[in-house]
Amino acid sequence: MSTSVEPSQLHWRDLLSESLAGMLQRPARSALTSVGTVLGVGTFVAVLGLTATASTQINERFNVLSATEVTVESAPQDESGVDSPFPVDADQRVKRLNGVEHAGIYWPVQLDQTLAVHSAPVNSLAADTQIRVVAASSGVLEAAEPLLTQGSLFNTWHDDDAQRVAVIGTGMAARLGITTLETQPAIFIGDEAFSVVGIIDNVRRKADLLLSVVIPRSTAEEMWGPPASDVKMIISTRLGAAAQVAAEAPIALDAAHPDHYKVIPPPDPKALRTQVTGDLDQLFMLLAFICLFVGAVGIANTTLVAVLERTGEIGLRRALGARGHHIAAQFLVESGILGALGGLIGTTFAILTIASVALARNWTPVIDLEIVAAAPLLGWATGLLAGLYPAWRASRIQPIAALRR
Repeated sequence: MSTSVEPSQLHWRDLLSESLAGMLQRPARSALTSVGTVLGVGTFVAVLGLTATASTQINERFNVLSATEVTVESAPQDESGVDSPFPVDADQRVKRLNGVEHAGIYWPVQLDQTLAVHSAPVNSLAADTQIRVVAASSGVLEAAEPLLTQGSLFNTWHDDDAQRVAVIGTGMAARLGITTLETQPAIFIGDEAFSVVGIIDNVRRKADLLLSVVIPRSTAEEMWGPPASDVKMIISTRLGAAAQVAAEAPIALDAAHPDHYKVIPPPDPKALRTQVTGDLDQLFMLLAFICLFVGAVGIANTTLVAVLERTGEIGLRRALGARGHHIAAQFLVESGILGALGGLIGTTFAILTIASVALARNWTPVIDLEIVAAAPLLGWATGLLAGLYPAWRASRIQPIAALRR
């Protein structure tokens, strides 16, 4: 007469208590296991939160700057290839348009290859033929909205009287060895001296001006003649007026031949904002998943080591009737709990990081509550997936071989 042996069963309460006991018996190893999830989930939430916060600031910057800037270029006259000249009073004509704040004409000065830019004395070793010289009316500097560190910008009087003055950026000043304006320094273009009247540290528009020597438009025309090409006008407008100004600027410059000028209106801020934000989201989402993957690998590695360390314990439990799937379930529960705990701690650190960065940058923090709420679940899922292979390895351990070891 054969008797059937009832298979052993593991109640969920026993499974939970065994898993907690296994974690608490080795708190240091459990903490190290959670570190992977803390770093992975924390970085994941922090990267996404910082991306949303930075994207908000980029949106505002595009709305304010790009939507208030209009550029006008001179078009070639017929087949001659010579650009149409801007009128002498072009700045004043455009400034009369409703919505215009500042307007000015500029062009890169085409210098002879033998002319170098350097600071006093004339035979300075810092002479450089690669330094860019830009001729500009005073309206260009006003439209660029520079941040002055020393001196002042040249104005309409300097421009009308063809004064030999220059404005340079802090980088250019350091390159030329100019540290202060108290000594009334001068820079030389060839043998012609220009007094430095202002040093700017930053600009909201036309960042290339920081790497150039900016001189008055009339001074450049007097010394090297009118430009043949590459003349442009920059116009800063009030918010919402750029489209109207772009339509009226060519007529204001030359009512008889408005087609002599090519207007570059501001880009569509919505399309530009969407494109930039989408690129940022994709880039940082990839980075976040990489960090999460690294955390999962850390959990899997630590859990696998735990399986090897607990071979004797697993063998004894198998000998007492525990089945393979019971052992696997215990390790999966341990990995899941550690993952969820790490996700919760990582989310807390991520929120603190986002708030700290936003406070330091004077930004408005943007945190997606759905991501914050799902982060512990994400940590649990990460721990569960990371524990699959170690749990499978543990379930394959044979009791006789384990007890012999």
